[in-house]
Amino acid sequence: MSDVLTFELGLPDISAWRAGNTGVEGVWHFDSGHSGPCVMISALVHGNELCGAWALQGLLEAGLKLQRGRLTLAFCNLAAFDRFDPANHDASRFVDEDLNRQWLVERIESGSTRERRRAAELRPFVERADWLLDLHSMHERAAPLLLAGMQPRNLALAKQLRAPEHIVVDAGHKDGVRMRDFGRFGELGVEGQDPGTRSLLLECGFHGDLSSRTVAQDMCARFLQAAGTLDAQALRRALPGWLQDDAPRQWVLEVTGPVVARSEQFRFTEPFQGLELIEQAGTVIGWNEDQPVTTPYDDCVLVMPSVRQARAGVTVVRFARRRPL
Repeated sequence: MSDVLTFELGLPDISAWRAGNTGVEGVWHFDSGHSGPCVMISALVHGNELCGAWALQGLLEAGLKLQRGRLTLAFCNLAAFDRFDPANHDASRFVDEDLNRQWLVERIESGSTRERRRAAELRPFVERADWLLDLHSMHERAAPLLLAGMQPRNLALAKQLRAPEHIVVDAGHKDGVRMRDFGRFGELGVEGQDPGTRSLLLECGFHGDLSSRTVAQDMCARFLQAAGTLDAQALRRALPGWLQDDAPRQWVLEVTGPVVARSEQFRFTEPFQGLELIEQAGTVIGWNEDQPVTTPYDDCVLVMPSVRQARAGVTVVRFARRRPL
């Protein structure tokens, strides 16, 4: 992993859209007047993840005429976004703490940090949504990943979307709850009964790559079509060039466990980029202080390896098993 990754993707000017139309800064809501799911697309949960902001700006500029249901668009952590500096982009990930670990009722209601107060503002929109697409990007230059959680209904939706190539099935993080797992979205459901909720988190690639914006735009179009918010013809008219080719195949990456750093001294043995398939169990892939970190089984996939945020308690890589979707 390179120490210096240049930013090709510029800062979007969202000043015209910052006020929102809901009374909550950065949040827009639209109603078709017809039945259908309430869809929410969120961006800037981390202030340095620009691709989603570009996608939301494009959706707003397009003036979409919804055919079914309702649509919420949310620029989430504007306070962190305001601090963005491409020369030190990690510093604008959050202000006080990670907004995407605060989705527990007791944390939200405490209001003890800026991110928790922002989660309280966003909470009514998240609770109202039936379908959620949360747009993110990565610390490192890597292929896109779609995080589906543990719910089979989300995995089925990923297959319907036909992109991206790699779908991650995971239970989240021990240090907090993600927005895509909050409330109804985190429920596994009863076999044979569809609760009607869908929630996906898309990692679009490296924060600064132009391609991350293309990935975000493509998934927005696919998601809106799958939800029935707009049909294919309307999407092509409103968002020309957004839809890209389908993935040639799709793989499920079933996460079996994380590697959590003991300190900022964690290091990998190689500059892993992610999605490496390590053939042999017991292969040393890193050092956690003085302890070797080894793969737990044959054909182990490394998911999102990064030491940019390495410190005690932070996940630096996840181990996964791979199978076709």
